[in-house]
Amino acid sequence: MIRLWGHMICQTMEESAAVHWHMADHIALSRAEPGCVSFDITATDDPLSFEVIESLRTREDFDAHQARTRIGPWFEATRQILRDFRVEELRD
Repeated sequence: MIRLWGHMICQTMEESAAVHWHMADHIALSRAEPGCVSFDITATDDPLSFEVIESLRTREDFDAHQARTRIGPWFEATRQILRDFRVEELRD
């Protein structure tokens, strides 16, 4: 299993608005992907920060998710936002 967790850190309220605008669709598309175990983006107490936690079954599922997000409206709208993520591979 591959687990990613961390934060998206916006510099402006416009960036934060872009996350809010695209978040529901991005979550729904991500959760529908093959191999997705869980996927959440949550607003924090800081209006410029969002917590991201996702788990996918295999490295291939994770790589496919990353590739899909790079060509969609989510990434186009949020590409400039700082991402402070950690990725770990969990073994059974």
